[in-house]
Amino acid sequence: MILFSNISISLATPDDVLAIKTLLDSAYRGEDSKNGWTTEAHLIAGDERTTLEELEELIQKEGTVFLAYRYDNTIRACVNLQKTGERIYLGMLSVSPQLQGKGIGKEMLVAAEEYAQQVKSLFIYMTVISVRYELIEWYKRFGYTDTGKRKAFKEDGRSGRHLQPLEFMVMEKKMVRLP
Repeated sequence: MILFSNISISLATPDDVLAIKTLLDSAYRGEDSKNGWTTEAHLIAGDERTTLEELEELIQKEGTVFLAYRYDNTIRACVNLQKTGERIYLGMLSVSPQLQGKGIGKEMLVAAEEYAQQVKSLFIYMTVISVRYELIEWYKRFGYTDTGKRKAFKEDGRSGRHLQPLEFMVMEKKMVRLP
């Protein structure tokens, strides 16, 4: 059983996929996302961050979980974690734009690290759009470092049209071994 220090955070279920998609779209794309500081609307045109099909596939994938932060029975934040060997990929960390700046993103990051420790992962890594300077600095404050690796960020026909050339920076954090 996975335990989190914040009782508002739990593992999401397949029944949560539509709520997660709605949250992701509102946090990253379109006009609603501009109410928060994590928007990508100035970098990527469109209203959709991901598809229901992609999320349904992800939540069923072995070694993959979504953590959900619930408030008033609504998912207000989430993060996707994908375990491969002793590493976990962290993606889709999102907080409702109306609740950003209240520490919920930090709580989600703490929960992701608690999960990583409980499943005995040595590293958490992520990809961040390299021109998202504010976000990169935010992750650095929590111990994530730039690995120096870059990955192409190609338009995929489902998550919006790029408004400028984009690439991903790979960041990671070494986990402290618990006894």
